[in-house]
Amino acid sequence: MRTEYDFSGAKKNPYAKHLKKQITINIDEDTIEYFKNEAEETGIPYQTLINIFLSDCASQGKKLKLVWE
Repeated sequence: MRTEYDFSGAKKNPYAKHLKKQITINIDEDTIEYFKNEAEETGIPYQTLINIFLSDCASQGKKLKLVWE
């Protein structure tokens, strides 16, 4: 192994903006169960399904409509 490396000609990773970031989030058990059932039907891991759903909402600029009564 070299003692020093020259990165002066290195390029930024073009896929870095597509990397995922691990977070902690509290989700209702019913919601998790829904996505786990969907995962069984589709063969896609439930966490991936949640990410796909949230990504779709974000890309379409969907806004949540809440009514507090």
